[in-house]
Amino acid sequence: MPLYQQLPCSRMKDAMAPGGIREIATRAQELEALGRNIVHLEIGRPDYDSPLSAKKAAFEALSQGRVHYTENAGVPELRHAIAGDRKRTYGQDVDGDSEVIVTAGATEALTTSFLTLLEPGDEVLIPTPFFPAYSVQVALAGGVVREVPCHFEEGFQLNPERLKAAVTPRTKMILVNSPNNPTGVVLSRSELQAVADLAQRHDLWVISDECYEKFLYGGKPLSLSCLEGMRDRTIVVSAASKTFSMTGWRVGWLILPSRLKPYANKCHQHLTTCVTSFAQYGVAEALRSAETDVRRMIEGYRERRDVFLEALSRVEGFEIYPPAGAFYVFASVERLTSRLNRTTLELASWLLEEAGVATVPGDPFRASGDFLRLAFCRPVEELRTAAARLETATRGLLENGSL
Repeated sequence: MPLYQQLPCSRMKDAMAPGGIREIATRAQELEALGRNIVHLEIGRPDYDSPLSAKKAAFEALSQGRVHYTENAGVPELRHAIAGDRKRTYGQDVDGDSEVIVTAGATEALTTSFLTLLEPGDEVLIPTPFFPAYSVQVALAGGVVREVPCHFEEGFQLNPERLKAAVTPRTKMILVNSPNNPTGVVLSRSELQAVADLAQRHDLWVISDECYEKFLYGGKPLSLSCLEGMRDRTIVVSAASKTFSMTGWRVGWLILPSRLKPYANKCHQHLTTCVTSFAQYGVAEALRSAETDVRRMIEGYRERRDVFLEALSRVEGFEIYPPAGAFYVFASVERLTSRLNRTTLELASWLLEEAGVATVPGDPFRASGDFLRLAFCRPVEELRTAAARLETATRGLLENGSL
């Protein structure tokens, strides 16, 4: 076979594992085009508008002609606003000049981190379930994911002994995501300390994905980088996407040790050059002035979570661990899949076709067991409608014993 026909390269081959998320989303759009009413629980994005103050600031930047390249690491106003938010939220002093890089969303922040630090064959420990992009990004950097299972029956909490047992001579990094997508679990201080202790004992880097840091339904936010001895080995990833409902703005950031910044910034430079100039000014203003908007949104999601959990309690075959953060319910459906002898993708597809409810199979999240992810990023009445449809559909499934 000619070389140009030998596709894909090994990195892309490792990144092409099938999932089900895109299949469900595409089919939901097709059904809507045919006139079907679909409740979208597959979409993991806030449905609120971006803060007005951010939109005004972006417009003002456009009006002032701020439409050209910025510094690769981001405009100073935004980097300093990120540092200011870090101080207010965690009491942590961050130097906006030497410890912050503005990226094209959290996705590019993660990819930049992996490309900067991983050698081919280096291993990254990631507790499961986890956001599917992680495994793709690690593969693109030539690394290898070692999964550390967190089980439903344990409340998806991190087991320190299981994490410790996963370390090998090739381990280079640990990645944690709290609050977690897809489970909504928030790691406790003791769990974070276990990660910190292991990282220091084995001289490992840590990536702390904090994209959902403001989506907490109790307690105060915690960050690994704030624990003793962790500042110099932790890379914090966050973004405006979820916090300010600015997913389309594509603005994220890295908070990282100053000694690492020159290398990560060079990698970032050759991935994106810089983030959209006027979007950066909008996010800077959101960080300075949109706290009220964020609180209002979080309270809205708290109400949605409570209403949705109560409604889902009547759905036969769904077992749920209540999320403490983020905006997802990760429901165990093993009672249904085992009874029907079907996969979670087949179940999710059937619920979409028959009940008009779009959910996401748990397999792409590397879950240990059979799960569906349901994002409660919809108005309360739509959530009630979705739960009622699921209640009717699953009752029929259990009575009939087949799809």
